Order: sequence, then structure tokens, then C-alpha cells
Amino acid sequence: MKGIFKSKPRTPAELVRSTRELLAYVDMPTLSKDGKREEKMAELGKNIREMKVILYGNSESEPVPEACSQLTQEFFRESIMRLLIVHLPKLDLETRKDSTQVIANLQRQQVQSRIIASDYLESNKDLLDTLVAGYENMDMALHYGAMLRECIRHQVAARYVLESESLRKFFVYLELPNFDVQSDAAATFRELLTRHKATVADFLTKNYDWFFEEYNKLLKSSNYITRRQAVKLLSDMLLDRANTGIMMRYVSSKDNLKILMDLLREPSKNIQVESFHVFKIFVANANKPPEIVSILLKNRNKLLRFFSDFKTDKADEQFDIDKAQVLKEISGLEPKEKA
Repeated sequence: MKGIFKSKPRTPAELVRSTRELLAYVDMPTLSKDGKREEKMAELGKNIREMKVILYGNSESEPVPEACSQLTQEFFRESIMRLLIVHLPKLDLETRKDSTQVIANLQRQQVQSRIIASDYLESNKDLLDTLVAGYENMDMALHYGAMLRECIRHQVAARYVLESESLRKFFVYLELPNFDVQSDAAATFRELLTRHKATVADFLTKNYDWFFEEYNKLLKSSNYITRRQAVKLLSDMLLDRANTGIMMRYVSSKDNLKILMDLLREPSKNIQVESFHVFKIFVANANKPPEIVSILLKNRNKLLRFFSDFKTDKADEQFDIDKAQVLKEISGLEPKEKA
């Protein structure tokens, strides 16, 4: 008999409208006499779970493309993304988790072959500032960080964050003492600086001086994890073909070379190896400035001794080839007249 009276599933449009109405109760006093807020928050949690099932499916069914498309269209039309992001700190933990997964999934959903999340973010860029600032709240940081990484898959969102004051905050977040939050911020920072190559190259070209002044502080951080993450990302950025001009500028600086030579002396093998991948660019540069040549010549004997015994933990043919080339270049260096 139960099956006869089973309620009819709500359409995505009905689900979104109901969610918008329920979100109005978030700001009600927590201890309302009639318990209305608690009841509405429980309903809200149920709605978000239903959205999650539509988008991800469950053990009984796969996602239905048409339902996903309808939900996506209604979700952004009613600006549920804004409401959930703004009210997220006031939701219970499970509803936060579900909301994070729903918003993340919707960044990839198409409506008539268009990613409408990108259009929505272009008109609501302030939400990106809210997500970045979320790293300042230890309880919310991982939720907002996960959303932010999905949002910056869109070029328009990544460009905005790169060019906004919010980017500078990452140099603080990358030094946070909380390991989970610091690592999450580092993952987002890496995504910002590696996904949209042309956008990143343009940003670095226009903002080279202040950006690398701040970045070099990360390479000299007292935090081992920060140093390790920073030198790995630096290596990836400089060796990307899109950043050739940036690379040439970076490896023409004697101050940058000194930082990398200090990192080579780290007790950590991981940091040493990642530093080597940057150091080898200084050495391989066919147009080394006289001051770079001078530093390498001054330290030639120490460098040759160091690299002759320098090995990776695992066999790496490319590393051995690169190391042999570095040894050859340093051995054959001649003093260079200053222009």
C-alpha cells in the first residue's frame, strides 16, 4: 500500500524554488520558540541532497542529462549559488558538504552546449572574492577552496582572481600554520597559475616585479612545506613554453640565482631535486648576464663537487642527462665582460 501513496518526485524547477524560499529562513534566530527554523533547515538539507542525487546519481540510478540541464538553468537563474555561498557558514556540516559538491558539479554542466556557470560568474565576480576570503575561516576554508578551484576552471573567473587584490592574499594563506588549509590554498594557487596558460603568461608579464618579489619570500619561508610547494610550482611555471619570456627574465637575476643555490643546500632531497630543475635553466641559458657567470665561476668547484655526488632516490634517465649537461656547462664557463 505504501507505493500507492508515494509522493511524486519534484521537478528541478520546483526544487530550486523551494530551496530559494527555505534559504530565507537561514537568518532567523537559532532558538525560535516554534522550532520553525530547525524544521526549515532540515528541509533545506533534504533539498540540497536531492540536487546532489540529480547531478551525481545514486546506487539506484544514473544522472539524467535533461534533469541536470534543467537544474543547472534554474539554479543560476534563481541565483542559488550566491545564496548558498553567502549562507554556507550558517548551514550544518552535512548540508555544507552537499552544497559544495552541488556547486562544484554545476561548474561543468552544459545547457544547450553552453557552460552557463561561466556566464553567471562573469556577472557575479564578487563571489570569487568571497570564496578566496573563505581561507580566513578555518571551518569554511576547505568548502570554499573546493568551490573556488572548480570556478577557476572558467577562464573569466581565473583572470578575475589573478588581476584582483584577492590574489595577494594567497601569499598569506600559503604560510598558514594549519596544514590542511595551507595545502588547500596551495592547490588553488597552483591551479590559478597553471591552468589557463595564455592568461597566466599575460598576468605574469604585466605583474612580474611585485609577484616574484612576493614569490621569492615563499622560497625563503621558514615553513618546509611552503618552500617545497613553492619551488615545485616555480619549476613548473618556468618550464612551461607559454612562460618563456618570464623564464628568461627570472634566470637573468643574480638574486634569484642565489635563492636557488641556497635551496640546493637544503637537507631535503625533494627540495634539492626541485631546485635543480630551476637551477639548470640558469646554467643552460645561452645569454647568461655577466653577473650570473661570475657567481657560477666563483662557486664552480663547490658546484662540481656537489653535482658529481647528486642523485635522485629513484633511477631517472632524464635527470642524469640534465645533470651531465649542467656539469659540462659549469666546467666550460669562461669569464664574461660586462656590457
